[in-house]
Amino acid sequence: MQKKVKRTSKFFKKASKKTGLSPGTLIHVGEQKVEKARIFLMNYDQNRLEEKELNRIEETFAYRDTPPVSWINIDGLHEVEVIEKIGTHFAIHPLTMEDILNTGQRPKVEDFEDYIYLVFKMLKIDEETSHLASEQVSLILGPHYLISFQETEGDVFNFVRERIRKGRGRIRKSGPDYLAYALIDAVVDHYFLILEKIGGKIEHFEERLHGQATPEILQAIYDLKRELIYFRKQVWPIREVLSTWQKTESAIIQEDNKVFIRDIYDHTIQVIDTIESFRDIISGMMDLYLSTVSNKMNEVMKVLTIIATIFIPLTFVAGIYGMNFKYMPELEWKWSYLILWIFLLVIFFGMMFYFKRKKWL
Repeated sequence: MQKKVKRTSKFFKKASKKTGLSPGTLIHVGEQKVEKARIFLMNYDQNRLEEKELNRIEETFAYRDTPPVSWINIDGLHEVEVIEKIGTHFAIHPLTMEDILNTGQRPKVEDFEDYIYLVFKMLKIDEETSHLASEQVSLILGPHYLISFQETEGDVFNFVRERIRKGRGRIRKSGPDYLAYALIDAVVDHYFLILEKIGGKIEHFEERLHGQATPEILQAIYDLKRELIYFRKQVWPIREVLSTWQKTESAIIQEDNKVFIRDIYDHTIQVIDTIESFRDIISGMMDLYLSTVSNKMNEVMKVLTIIATIFIPLTFVAGIYGMNFKYMPELEWKWSYLILWIFLLVIFFGMMFYFKRKKWL
């Protein structure tokens, strides 16, 4: 819980830097995840491919109007001057550049006629903590170029790069709008891999619940439920983004490629439905845990109640003959001690027989 509060306060501390500034002021809001921004270029058509890492942002300027497709990928958003230079040359609106630098941006799509701006979350499972980690990805889709902005190095786009290198499918024959589709499709496909891992965790917790329910399992289930809520929060707006994108009447989007956007939309709906199903399962697991704990407590109380019920009459009899009255006739009888024990045993076994008959034991 303390970690969550710390993250929240850290986010607001970052966001507070923009307070009072005019719209379009370029300030990086978020964590610096790389030491230096890196720029990669893939310029290709059906017959050729140029791939290289660039040292200066000015080297990308020549690829603004280079047909058919130039993919410029920038890893690292903390160097504001890099974003500002490429934004100025490619005529990107200041508000768009501001959104690119704000890593807490909600997924959305905006049509600026000369380009289309898309922003969404790329999710991965942190190998060290086994928790979900999100990264903001922004796309500037132009007539002959696609500029992608990422917070850090490493992504889920390697399959797309391999398709471009090997010329698989129609990616080398299509424009930048198809490349944007391929990138978003790779992100959504990775959501399914995350769901598979979460499904494995759910099965593991179910097995442990049926074995022995412990407070540690409840905490793990609660953490997993919180991750699913976070997952849903990141994925849900993408449905709106894709719905708006496929309805956009822009010359940048080829009509033939809208069917692929609808395909991603269907996949996103499937991801959301799976998340909802997992949330229902986890809620049922939490109810099962509480029921298991309650049943165990009831069993303990049942045993204690039966023991107490048996010893009430025995204690009553023992209490009577434990009184120090001088004239108690039974005290002088020769077989009084044996008779008392027989009487107590009759009470004990009689009550045990009664409890068995009632199926309380």
